[in-house]
Amino acid sequence: MKALVWSARIIVGLLFIFSGLVKANDPLGLSYKMQEFFEIWGWHSLNDHTLLSSVLMNAFEIIAGFALLLGWRVKLFTWLLLIMIVFFTFLTGYTYVTGKPANCGCFGDCLPITSKTSFLKDVVLTILIAFLVWKHKYIQPVLTPKLRLIIMGMVTVFSFGLQWYALTYLPPVDCLPFKKGNSIPEKMQPPANAIPDSFAIRFVYEKDGKRFEFAPSELPANLGEYTYVSREDKLVRKGNADPKIKGFRLSDAENNDRTTEVLSQPQALILFIEHFDDVPFSKWSDELKKIHQLAIQKQTPLYVVARFADDVKAKLASVGMGDLEVFTADVVAIHTAARTNPCLYLLRNGVIIDKQGYKRFGDISAALSK
Repeated sequence: MKALVWSARIIVGLLFIFSGLVKANDPLGLSYKMQEFFEIWGWHSLNDHTLLSSVLMNAFEIIAGFALLLGWRVKLFTWLLLIMIVFFTFLTGYTYVTGKPANCGCFGDCLPITSKTSFLKDVVLTILIAFLVWKHKYIQPVLTPKLRLIIMGMVTVFSFGLQWYALTYLPPVDCLPFKKGNSIPEKMQPPANAIPDSFAIRFVYEKDGKRFEFAPSELPANLGEYTYVSREDKLVRKGNADPKIKGFRLSDAENNDRTTEVLSQPQALILFIEHFDDVPFSKWSDELKKIHQLAIQKQTPLYVVARFADDVKAKLASVGMGDLEVFTADVVAIHTAARTNPCLYLLRNGVIIDKQGYKRFGDISAALSK
């Protein structure tokens, strides 16, 4: 029995630590995934609380995993883990059955897994954690009480510190298609030798109150006796022709697509801003003005990409940068490209040379000066 408990303890502890670390690397990613669920369920009022929920959930997974491995406050953490995994199993089961959203984000963007795999993983974890709750008396602590407390304190500080760093300076490990070194135009194209999705055509007819589906080659000779209902294209094989970057369109005030023009510049700067609420404009406007002046000297265009252009134009004009061209883009594209708000890119022929949050705009200035 002790061997089974130890095995379950290690598996559960390590999986939760790994899951928490992967998501803590990019807490905004989990926040956006939560918003997808809330949008589906019509719980729009909860969107403002997703980032805090993401940070707390990621930290808890890491802390609970270490607590289980160390045997620290076992009864409390095994019950908390059971409650969490039951909730996760519901979410992944919902995603698996409905297909909405397409991915639950269980391991973040660094390790995307199918909804079926996510659901089965959570079912297994539910069984293992329920077993640990049942046999928690066999979970013996390791190390001394003082050393366990020190380690748990360090783990707690690290779990929140990692997420503060990611939210301030961008994720330490960039798993998104907009990472440094990637060519945005290339990532907007289907992969080489890609296989498209394969569909099967089905015609739906009705006769005597019953519905029938026929392939084009299976239509009956007495088709005139049936009533046509609809045609359906059913996916029979999922291909891999989807580009890594989808929906990235930069639109000007007249809704003209300027994406190709921007990405074809020998050198260009793009500032992504979703809104001005996260970080007060006064904290980074001076640095942006310096970059603006340097860009003029280097004959490098500086573009601004925002969800709504009018507010951004007004803010920029208030500090003497009203000449900057502001494009609009889909909010999903902005979220994918910019994991801090604001986020500044340096591009050369569409290749991402550097990207930084506002506290490291100076790094962009240094790269631009070379």
